Amino acid sequence: MNNISTTSSSNLPQTALIAGYSGLLPQILAAILVFTDSEYRWTGLAAAYGYAALIFSFLGGIWWGFGMTARKTDAAAGPIFILAVAPSLIAFATYLPWIWGWEWPGPSLAWIGIFLIASPLADRWLQHRCHLPLGWMKLRWHLSLGLGGLTLLLAVMA
Repeated sequence: MNNISTTSSSNLPQTALIAGYSGLLPQILAAILVFTDSEYRWTGLAAAYGYAALIFSFLGGIWWGFGMTARKTDAAAGPIFILAVAPSLIAFATYLPWIWGWEWPGPSLAWIGIFLIASPLADRWLQHRCHLPLGWMKLRWHLSLGLGGLTLLLAVMA
């Protein structure tokens, strides 16, 4: 069995697609905790925020990797690396309200959800500066709309 088989419209390995889509499971489980209105509701909200912020930061790492290994020869490196650092800084900024005792996690979930949904626009920008795999944009839109949408839904429930 070939571990790195690809789909017909993608150069992405099938295992990457499976792993990517399974990455929605933690947010789905957090949503279940919130919607069952159990004693673990707060745990679900906090876990949903933490996971969304972690994945948003992870995207910056992916963009950094593209800048290091897949940058087109005529593309300036500086803007790519600035973009790559932004998700971690934004995620940290959305964590500050909890530290300072402000309203949390609703607004923080909402901001992270919005940034996740919009994040494929950064990939579109990168597409002109880096060599991205065939099928990358489709996967990014699916996962970003899925995770970002779930995160926004949980923000409403917070």
